[in-house]
Amino acid sequence: MTKNHSPRKKQFLDESLKMIHEKGYKATTMRDLAERMGFEVSNIYNFIDSKEALLESYLFMISEDFHDGIDHILESGYPPTEKLKALVSLNIRLTSTKPYQVGLLVNEWRNLKEPKLTKFIDRRNEYEEKVRLIISEGIESGEFRPFDMDIITHAVLSSVKWIYYWYTDHSEEVNPVELERQLTEFVLGGVGGGAQS
Repeated sequence: MTKNHSPRKKQFLDESLKMIHEKGYKATTMRDLAERMGFEVSNIYNFIDSKEALLESYLFMISEDFHDGIDHILESGYPPTEKLKALVSLNIRLTSTKPYQVGLLVNEWRNLKEPKLTKFIDRRNEYEEKVRLIISEGIESGEFRPFDMDIITHAVLSSVKWIYYWYTDHSEEVNPVELERQLTEFVLGGVGGGAQS
């Protein structure tokens, strides 16, 4: 699935992602998607090969977006505190622009079938290791307090994982600048960096 779509196909894909978020992947049928768009089930196949192919495509696309972002952060010359700030910013930027794809990443990855499931888990583990590198560097430099690496890595990841909820289910308008400021202060305060300006 390419990222350049006709307006009609983009509308279909956007609505499909919203419906999967609302009903869950397993409960969403091809008939549901057709009814949402107001056309016959057979017309679905003009847009996607299968519901499974839709899930795979979007999960791996958003996963690679996160990998590309954190790779740029790791390659930068920034100190660990700035890298951690950039990591929070990356999560907010991707989530604010692709909330339903991030929702798939959080909630629906278990519905992948082999061998895609193993490939996805491997990539997720690689991402966690990249986050671990930032934290480890911060501990070694004295910018962060010493922690159990597993605990603090998962705590940082958990702190940013829920952001998609604000862009999908929250009725209030979200100010991404304010969200980033508060979440950055929270994460940095937790690892020992404090509220950095």
